[in-house]
Amino acid sequence: MSALTGVLYAALVAYLGGWYTGYWSGNFALLLFILTSVTLLYWLAERFHFAPARRAAADALVASDAQRREALAAQGISRVDGDIEPARQQLLQQPWWLDWTAGLFPVILVVFLLRSFLFEPFKIPSGSMVPTLLVGDLILVNKFHYGIRLPVLNKKIIANHDVQRGDVMVFRYPEDPSTDFIKRVVGIPGDEISYVNQKLYVNGQLQPTQPVDNFYDDSGIRREYRPRFTEMFGDKPHQILVQPDAPHIFRPDRADGPFPFQENCRYTVEGVTCKVPAGHYYMMGDNRDNSRDSRFWGFVPDENIVGKAFLVWMNFGNLKRIGTFFN
Repeated sequence: MSALTGVLYAALVAYLGGWYTGYWSGNFALLLFILTSVTLLYWLAERFHFAPARRAAADALVASDAQRREALAAQGISRVDGDIEPARQQLLQQPWWLDWTAGLFPVILVVFLLRSFLFEPFKIPSGSMVPTLLVGDLILVNKFHYGIRLPVLNKKIIANHDVQRGDVMVFRYPEDPSTDFIKRVVGIPGDEISYVNQKLYVNGQLQPTQPVDNFYDDSGIRREYRPRFTEMFGDKPHQILVQPDAPHIFRPDRADGPFPFQENCRYTVEGVTCKVPAGHYYMMGDNRDNSRDSRFWGFVPDENIVGKAFLVWMNFGNLKRIGTFFN
């Protein structure tokens, strides 16, 4: 078993190494499920086989020593040298390969359950959600807000809240489901979304905005001040950035060809208009002119939903961000 455990750990190191160096894309949810399953098998084997076997061997040692002492006592020898307690403790000691498998099962199980059904951490990698979320923000994602989903399969088994316009959602990127993306929901099934001349329309209604100030955006190649606005989705205010000199022409650019339901979209020199199909959502970044989103790669299907983002719990470069809740 020690050799088998060594092989499993070597495979884990190789997988993580290839993932880290970019030789292949990793799936953390699947990896965590496999680790939970493997350590569970070791934990069950330890509980019902290996631990009882060690206790039986230790008991046999104690019984053998007691018989030896009784035999010597029958011969009139009352003083017997030798303490078997160290040997007994050594027999009871858990070997390294069980300590690093069965011993880790409770911890891995707790992480698996928390991440799968309650909350998942996520790091903001780009500036597409500036000014709401900054590069380097470590956020929490509520995994059960939209319903309980099976780990790895991501199939919803218990419904909860419906997706609302204005929600900040983490989802599996349609072009590469192994990658998680974060954007704002601007369109739900049945909506007609238009982004024309840097203005957002939902079902023909212009979404109201109010100017705030100029925000220094240093998340991209061009570091500059950009107009910041407060935009409303119902009673949900959030802030957006607009780059006045940005081009208004959008074109689908999915690497794998036309995106599903691309026929629902019309692209013109002024912008884009799309009808959101059933079971799908239209996503946009708050950094409106510096976000590659549904305007380019299409709709997000319901089965790609990971959860609703709601809290910045850490930013090592800006500690003032800690504890920031956002819409």
